[in-house]
Amino acid sequence: MVELQYFERSDFQQLIEWIQSPKFLLQWGGPRFNYPLDDKQLEQYIAEANRPDSNILVFRVYHSYSDKIVGHISLGQIDMKNQSARIGKVLVGDPSMRGQGIGQSMMKAILKIAFENLQLHRVSLGVFNFNQSAIAMYEKVGFTKEGVLRDARKIGNDYWDLCEMSILAHEWKYVENRSGGCRR
Repeated sequence: MVELQYFERSDFQQLIEWIQSPKFLLQWGGPRFNYPLDDKQLEQYIAEANRPDSNILVFRVYHSYSDKIVGHISLGQIDMKNQSARIGKVLVGDPSMRGQGIGQSMMKAILKIAFENLQLHRVSLGVFNFNQSAIAMYEKVGFTKEGVLRDARKIGNDYWDLCEMSILAHEWKYVENRSGGCRR
């Protein structure tokens, strides 16, 4: 259903169009990016990505049924010594594709890269507490809540709590085997 392909300069404009507010940018990209998102910021984002020695892999999400790019995801902070990484920049950007299991398929694909290809032991992520649909989806693919960073990000006059979640290799294998997964 989905295929992760390396994110390239030709994908910049599509991603920029999906990020339509400062709040949405913070939710997608964290404090690293400034609104409005632009080519210069994205150039810096991918400058060290997707190389054999990179500690970040950045992907566009290709949906085979519709034959279009529908989202974005990254696997960063790749630490081979500690066998860990962090998922970030998770976005089903095409509003017409939301609610169809695309997010879950993206997560399964990125976890397969992390645990099978890279042989990692632990993968973490952060999600804002108000994003209950994302939290439910992460739990469905096997993530466990580890804690909450209270008032972790400021947007305007508001503070957002950040829920930290992780999954270990043996937990992923269990969820994949239980669900029938897409293992071959």
